[in-house]
Amino acid sequence: MRALILEKLYEWSLIPYQSFKKNKAWDLGIEDLLQYPKGTLGYQMGYFLLSNNFDLQDKLESHDVFHVLTRTGITVPEEISMQFYLLGNGKRSAYLFSVIFLGGLLFPDYFKMFRSKYRLGKASLPFHQLNFKKLLDQPLERIKDTFLIQ
Repeated sequence: MRALILEKLYEWSLIPYQSFKKNKAWDLGIEDLLQYPKGTLGYQMGYFLLSNNFDLQDKLESHDVFHVLTRTGITVPEEISMQFYLLGNGKRSAYLFSVIFLGGLLFPDYFKMFRSKYRLGKASLPFHQLNFKKLLDQPLERIKDTFLIQ
């Protein structure tokens, strides 16, 4: 039930959130991403989207990059834990704070997981603000090594 609540809130907030984002959409599809060499950020993003039956959402592409970089799954507690990771990494947004607040409130039994992800984000060099579109051709492991992403 609690996961359903957060999923509904996400659905309702998606369009308004996209309209407030100032960045430009990448204008790429999964097929485009899968054209990058294996092992690159672009290819790994395409693989992540394809294997989870997702589409790349305009202006929200970095969210999928965060999943790939941090190897975070797609369950509701994992989505919340990724926001804790990003908080530790220095990201600040109303969306992030609302997910952390509601997630912490609805999933207190995952506190240890959330705290662990926060610490991992804190141990990484700040990467949340990068222009990931320009890094799609770079090896995923090089990006992770450069920013100390575990």
